[in-house]
Amino acid sequence: MGKVLAIANQKGGVGKTTTSVNLAASLTVTKKNILLIDLDPQGNATTGSGVDKATLQSSVYDLLSQGEKIENVLLRPEAGYDLLPANGDLVASEVELMSGEDRELRLRNIIEGVRHNYDFIVVDCPPSLNMLTINALVAADGVVIPMQCEYYALEGLSALMDTISAIRDRLNPTLKIEGILRTMYDPRSKLTSEVNGQLFNYFGDAVYRTVVPRNIRLAEAPSYGKPVIKYDKQSRGAIAYLALAGELLRRHDEAAAAVSS
Repeated sequence: MGKVLAIANQKGGVGKTTTSVNLAASLTVTKKNILLIDLDPQGNATTGSGVDKATLQSSVYDLLSQGEKIENVLLRPEAGYDLLPANGDLVASEVELMSGEDRELRLRNIIEGVRHNYDFIVVDCPPSLNMLTINALVAADGVVIPMQCEYYALEGLSALMDTISAIRDRLNPTLKIEGILRTMYDPRSKLTSEVNGQLFNYFGDAVYRTVVPRNIRLAEAPSYGKPVIKYDKQSRGAIAYLALAGELLRRHDEAAAAVSS
């Protein structure tokens, strides 16, 4: 059964979509079967995967709100993973889900039908704590939280932790923090050092050892519709996300071994 990872943080500009696309691509390189779900109406994970969101025949909106069959929405971009794409139509789902039956469970029910086909399912969440994000958290086994090492990021992290706790209490008791990923990392900054210390004090081993540096190739790759590993595999950004995939897989294997023993 595939493990479902929600990439979430309601603060914008922290690298959620960058992490979703590049983690999916890096896990694919390790020969894992990956599904990437774009749950953001901006559709940036879709375009970053090389798919024109303006020409989509169907999207995640049709899955959530129209009962479309998943095989009619699923795409296979050149990056090598499967993709459930999104565009601006998904804004309507935010409204429609507010009054729908089983509104928090729509995505979980969709995923349950296909998760046996994948090793990991990566969900790119929107930069807000709306009904789409709640659907992702209810469907997920773990949450990967990308964040910058700055003061306001800590404030946003606190709000997200409250939401995760509420989801765990009401709808998804097995939901856990998979890991916290430090993005746009600048080791020369005093503030980075201070926030780093607070993260390790509070979250300990949940903080990934891998950090993602500021990297121009990483920033350029989406404009070419490619994950950075397909755009410049020698770049620091590509190397960082390959390292993250390796760290995530090691943790996954260690957890599985602990359960079996």
